Amino acid sequence: MPNEHQGPIARSLVPRGLYARAALILFLPVVVVTLVVGVMFLQRHFDGVTRQMTSSMAHELDFVARQIELADDVLDARARAENVARPLSLAFRLPVKPAEHDQRLWYDFSGRIVTEVLRETVPRVLSIDLASNEKRVDVALMGPFGPYGLSFERRRVSASNPHQLLVLMMFTSLLMSSIATVFLRNQLRPIRRLAFAAEEYGKGRMVPYRPSGAIEVRSAGTAFLDMRNRLERQNEQRKLMMSGISHDLRTPLTRLRLGLSMVSPEMPPDAEDVTAMEADIAEMNRMVDGFLDYARDEAQDRPAETLVAGAFLETVVADAQRAGQNIVLTAFEGDRQGMATFRPDMLRRALENLMGNAVRYGSRAQMDAALGPRSLRIGIEDDGPGIPEDSLETAMRPFTRLDPARRRNSAQGAGLGLAIVNDVVRAHGGQLRLGKGHKMGGLRAEIVIPR
Repeated sequence: MPNEHQGPIARSLVPRGLYARAALILFLPVVVVTLVVGVMFLQRHFDGVTRQMTSSMAHELDFVARQIELADDVLDARARAENVARPLSLAFRLPVKPAEHDQRLWYDFSGRIVTEVLRETVPRVLSIDLASNEKRVDVALMGPFGPYGLSFERRRVSASNPHQLLVLMMFTSLLMSSIATVFLRNQLRPIRRLAFAAEEYGKGRMVPYRPSGAIEVRSAGTAFLDMRNRLERQNEQRKLMMSGISHDLRTPLTRLRLGLSMVSPEMPPDAEDVTAMEADIAEMNRMVDGFLDYARDEAQDRPAETLVAGAFLETVVADAQRAGQNIVLTAFEGDRQGMATFRPDMLRRALENLMGNAVRYGSRAQMDAALGPRSLRIGIEDDGPGIPEDSLETAMRPFTRLDPARRRNSAQGAGLGLAIVNDVVRAHGGQLRLGKGHKMGGLRAEIVIPR
């Protein structure tokens, strides 16, 4: 859920940075699981050891107590107890003043087990003192000659401190945490570089960026580069279009201005002048239409459709033939009923531009297509003069006009036909390739788009 739906306490506890949040997600479960497992293991293990050691100690105390009960008097009881207690490393005292209740420190968790086992095994116990001296246990018992005390070292009933296990756990945790921190930093570094590149681009600055890291981060970085390149290309196209409009329209406007300056009531324009001005107006209309077609992006907003590729191409060729264009569909490799996903309006517009150029610069044209498992390839070839090898890349730039021999049979255009086709193909994630045709000797244009 978004952070705005969380309470103020939750927002203050959750880190704001990605690195801190990732570290929290990584380390918090590990720490909690380690603590829970460690506490449960230590508690069960050392509680069992303490209970076993205390039970053995309780039998020794009970043995001393039975010897005292067999004595005839106090002196005999003291002698019997000392003879038995000394080999067992027990300190005997008679008489002794027992405490009112058992005593232990609040953090002495094993002391609870010691007290419980001693009272269950030795019924003569009056009090157990674990607090006066942390290293000794003082037990007061009731005998036939009054209360007496037995003392022994605490380590005989409690397991030693698990410092070795705790040190090993802490060292291992720190080592694995350090390794995880290095790995996490390496994984987050590509995200930070991507964020920095996006932030700098938002400020109008271009910084070098290369996608790296995990697959998801690489995909995001590639998408960012595609978006940045597309925006830069659109900005460049907008600049070129503005400069093209100002440059290309200036010539016909100048001719119209000169023609109108020569018109007066005394000297009306003759038919030849009117025809020339109408030609200038028609040329300006063609340029403006080309500029609008190049800048228009409504078709790019339409979703892609899955259509039969062969039927679509046959329809496009049939429409061109009805318009008087000498073009035929010569070959179709693959399944003619195979499906392909594309934007039909945009692809039709690109094919119409290519077919128009082919029959304009040549006398006839041919189309061939191939539907593969992953892509759709459409080729259009004409018998015109073609484009020089060193000018193929330049021809796809907007507002670019090549040698006049290329357009000897046509009126001057705006130089946007191949640029429009290239944009359409790029919008489909494909590629436009230009080269020399092997069948007809003219220009061959190939569109390759993902299926």
